[in-house]
Order: sequence, then structure tokens, then C-alpha cells
Amino acid sequence: MAAARKAGQTQREPAADAPLLEGLPPILDAGVETLFLGSFPSPASLAAAGYYAHPQNQFWRLLAALTGDDALIEPDYRERRRRLLARRIGLWDLYRHCRREGALDAAIADAVRNDFSRLSHEAPRLVRVFFNGKTAARGENWFRQHGFVTAVLPSSSPALTLPFALKLERWRAAWEAADAV
Repeated sequence: MAAARKAGQTQREPAADAPLLEGLPPILDAGVETLFLGSFPSPASLAAAGYYAHPQNQFWRLLAALTGDDALIEPDYRERRRRLLARRIGLWDLYRHCRREGALDAAIADAVRNDFSRLSHEAPRLVRVFFNGKTAARGENWFRQHGFVTAVLPSSSPALTLPFALKLERWRAAWEAADAV
């Protein structure tokens, strides 16, 4: 059990027939200063090969409101990716692979974390890490210990029924607080 925790794995047993799912590659470059870290892509995101692809997920709307860049709401994923990097924002997930039935974070099993030690090479200007929900925030201690400014945000997932305006208020407060550091 301790070895599983040390490797970043969950203790929950997966369904016997649940396949091992592979996450998405990070959106990073040498200019990224802010990283949004999710838990693991939803089935819709895996199928689309793009972060936050489920139409009810509010991530892109929240980020557009934070940055004032309404084009982040547009469906062209390549354009979203380009605009993120132009704003020095990256995306990644806590887990590299896991087993999961459905889209809920509570169903994640046998999860193994991504190797964040490579961030110092791939994103040397990175200073802020925002965790999109409580499951992603399981990685917060590692980032804090490595000197990053961190904040846990309410999940953009439709599973969190907090109204959009309240999510945005909390995201904006975290964004502004991190900018002040």
C-alpha cells in the first residue's frame, strides 16, 4: 500500500475489465508561466484528443472570462492551443494513465502521476499552478515544495453544480492573488 502511494497511485480497485487509459500530452512550451492542472481527461476529451472537450465542461468559458480572450470559447482546438501558449498558459493533468469507467474523478483507479520533474526543462518560466478541482489538487504539495505558487480552483466539470458565476468569482480571486505574489 505504501509503495502504491509513493508511486502516486490510488488505492481503489478498478473494474476487472476496465482498460488502462492513457492521458493527453501536455500543452507546454518554454514561455509558459501558468499551468492549469486537471486530474485526467474525460472520455469526451480522450475521444477528441483535446483537453476539456465535453460541451458542458466550463473550463474554456472560465478561462476566456479570466483572460478576456473570447476566442478561447471557439471550437477550433488548434486555435485554443495557440492562444493559450501566446498567453503563456499551459495545460496538463495530474495523472498520466489510469483505469476509469465513466468520467467521474471518483472512479479513477490505478492512477500513475505524470513526471513533473521535466517542467524545469520544458517550461523554465513556470511560476503558477492552478489545480482544476480537488482530485487534481492531490498534486499540490509537490508543486509547493518545488517553489511554485499554487491555488486550488473549483472544478470546471459539470459534475460540480456550483453556478458558473460563483466558479468564475473563485477562479478570478485565485488568478489575482497569484499575480500579486
